[in-house]
Amino acid sequence: MRETRNPENRRREVAAQVETALLYGIFGLLLFGPLAFGAVEPWSIFLMEAGSAALFLLWIGKQVLDGDMKIRWNPLFLPMGIFALLIVSQLVFRITAYRHDTVSLALLYLSYAMLCFLAGQTLIRGSQARTLALIFSLYGAALASFALLQGISSNGRLYWIRQPRMGGWIYGPYVNHNHYAGLMEMLVPIPLVLALTRLAPSRTRAVAGAVAAVMVGTIFLSGSRGGMLAILAELIILSALLVKQKRSLRTAIGVGVFLAIVVGLLTWVGGAELSKRIATVGPSHIEISGDVRAYINRDGFKMFLKKPVLGWGLGTFPVVYPQFRTFYTNFFVNEAHNDYLQLLVEMGLLGFATMIWFLVTLYTRALKKIGNWTGEISGAVTLACVLGFTGILVHSVVDFNLQIPANAALFYVLCTVAAAEPFAQPARKRRVARSKPPEELPASPEALHQPATNF
Repeated sequence: MRETRNPENRRREVAAQVETALLYGIFGLLLFGPLAFGAVEPWSIFLMEAGSAALFLLWIGKQVLDGDMKIRWNPLFLPMGIFALLIVSQLVFRITAYRHDTVSLALLYLSYAMLCFLAGQTLIRGSQARTLALIFSLYGAALASFALLQGISSNGRLYWIRQPRMGGWIYGPYVNHNHYAGLMEMLVPIPLVLALTRLAPSRTRAVAGAVAAVMVGTIFLSGSRGGMLAILAELIILSALLVKQKRSLRTAIGVGVFLAIVVGLLTWVGGAELSKRIATVGPSHIEISGDVRAYINRDGFKMFLKKPVLGWGLGTFPVVYPQFRTFYTNFFVNEAHNDYLQLLVEMGLLGFATMIWFLVTLYTRALKKIGNWTGEISGAVTLACVLGFTGILVHSVVDFNLQIPANAALFYVLCTVAAAEPFAQPARKRRVARSKPPEELPASPEALHQPATNF
């Protein structure tokens, strides 16, 4: 007699498969962006926008299968929604200097918003976060290895094949070395935090530490001074947390080995060329120099003063800037080389205030979750996210990483994950937590060093 499957069970299986496809589709799209030169070309931007829209439709389909519309709220959604209303206001009231560019960038921001929303709805369990941490660590290691190999054998072409149309300082899959550094600033904290937690076996933590060291080394080898400053800020914050927790001698030794790997890699590969790059503070390369950046900042502030409330329109900086440029250059100034200034110019004080609201909400929520980050998956993931987006925020003072779709999408998703509710715990762990107060829970060596298979 043929066995018939319960339709309800079948529906649940399909819903679970759709949820898995959603999770890996979202983060797969984030991993695709950097490999496509940062997703700065029309074809790759289209794939990011179409991909996020398809995933959103898939999520709606899952809600239909579940028979119930469940939305997990994130406090960042409110400032994001207000920012969207400001963009709509620029279009409706014809404030934007160039409607086409504002509409184009608004669609890209919509794709960021969908990815953030979907990440908040699907990344809800610690087991999912552990798997993604492993994937992102391997991805970062592979990308750093590729960048090292390319740096040694570069022929001035992306992937040794494609010649950039407008030149550049190639490093890894990016035309601009600063944007490679920006990506690594967000990826490095994932294996680095993992190496300092109790959430994995000792061998896994050792490998994670070595991977993080190589990734940090490539930031310095890329020659990005903004990247060097940003990663140093991340390491200082992490060191302060370790000092505050008074970690063991074993941790201190591990940190020493990490630094030794970084220094050894820099000495072996970088040599005198790296020393010269670190020492430079003035115009010494084919990129935008410090003096030119100062001129752009001054001109950009004049642009802001002309339209201080709602700005010139999202995405219109390169269109409007030539009217205010006060110096001669052969460069096409397509961005402000300062994400904060560009936001002020394009979105005015209202947009800038929304950004401040976004950041205050973000750090307020995230810092409450860090807590026991060495032993809890939610705290560890949140700390990795905090370090990553803090590095980008530091780097944004002198560069425009948040104008690069691949980096911007990853930045906003990290922010969403950091501000979300803590990951769900398995039922067995919740029962233990309810049965005993936290201070009475056993703290045996086995419990402290147990691999985090429970999360």
